[in-house]
Amino acid sequence: MKKIFLILFFILLTNEVSASIKENIIYNLKNVENITFKFEQNINGKAENGECIIQYPKKIFCKYNLKNKKILVSNGKSLVIKSLSSYYLYPLDKTPLNLILDKNFLINKIINSDGRIIENKFINYRFSEEDNEINIFFDKNTYEFIGWQILDIYQNLSITFISSIIKNQKLKKNLFKIPKQN
Repeated sequence: MKKIFLILFFILLTNEVSASIKENIIYNLKNVENITFKFEQNINGKAENGECIIQYPKKIFCKYNLKNKKILVSNGKSLVIKSLSSYYLYPLDKTPLNLILDKNFLINKIINSDGRIIENKFINYRFSEEDNEINIFFDKNTYEFIGWQILDIYQNLSITFISSIIKNQKLKKNLFKIPKQN
């Protein structure tokens, strides 16, 4: 009888810790209006890095550390990827970033998903939406959003890790203005 009680106790304790982690992740997300961070992105084996700012809902500005001065900007409706030699404009709702940049969507998905612990360091939630499979990652100890894995608009595997996170800063008004074509 003691053995059964101990097993049930550990099962309940494990579920409670899992629920607590989920609650802390949701609490963190609810209290974030914007985040500034450094990123490293790997698309099909090609690594790029830089700095980004996300303002919820659905706005992002990223400046890549590349000679071609690549930037990525979303104003909440459109997404532009611009460099010295190219300019691409997409409707945001046709990209997986539309979902990642919507914290209410993420919170609802987390509420209705079971996360998994990876290497006792990371919490991962995986879900599919609108033909997109999305993996989002959180730090197990700080409950901070630390990255995502998606198939990009060209069906390339894109993995983004974020670090040096600063939350809820005062942002420039025109930061998310769509740049004009060269």
